[in-house]
Amino acid sequence: MSSQITVSTDTLRKLHRIHQQLRDLNERFERGPRIVKAHQANVERLEKRLEELKAKAKSLRVAADARQLQLQTGETAVKRRRQQLLEAKSNVEYQALLDQIAADEMANSVLADEALELMEKLDEVKKQVAAAEAALAKAREEADKARQQYEGQAPSIQNDLKRLQSELKKDEAELPGEFLDLYRRLVRAKGGDALAPIHGEFCGGCNQHVPLNLCAGLILSKPICCKSCGRLLYLPEDHAP
Repeated sequence: MSSQITVSTDTLRKLHRIHQQLRDLNERFERGPRIVKAHQANVERLEKRLEELKAKAKSLRVAADARQLQLQTGETAVKRRRQQLLEAKSNVEYQALLDQIAADEMANSVLADEALELMEKLDEVKKQVAAAEAALAKAREEADKARQQYEGQAPSIQNDLKRLQSELKKDEAELPGEFLDLYRRLVRAKGGDALAPIHGEFCGGCNQHVPLNLCAGLILSKPICCKSCGRLLYLPEDHAP
């Protein structure tokens, strides 16, 4: 590149500002769908959790009802055998009925304990279902809010992107033809970080020292790149090396 090439410091400042704003806007534009997708994934996870809890509650209800039915059948059997005691025709028959009643009552006691335990578990799962329903309702509300927010902001962001891209094209047209290849190569590689101001004798991008002869070149509007990070350097408005 010819040593006679000069680049307007004001142009470099504007280009850096535009590239940074474009980067930030693109990140915002791309972040929106990711946020919406993350909210939707959370909703789907909570929906699945709620379905699992409801299935568990149904299973517990079925099991508890089955125990209650078995208990009712057992209690009916005990009542029948107690009536049979009154009709026993021998001591042997009487004792056999007593033994059977004792066995039935023991089985009924176990069934009653199991039914109670199942009902307690069911009550706990019902509480979890209620909490899961509340969490799902909140997640759906947040997902809808995120979607509406993105849909509301997207047109404005797109308009800002178009405006800045137009400004960028206009300012790039002011760059010397021999300088464009370097500039475009840096922008392709670094995007919004292709340029950096110099602070004192240090690169504003990587904070590495910039030799005095290069600092002097900036004062003369020479295109100067940081020897450490490769960024195109320019003088800030409120500072000169």
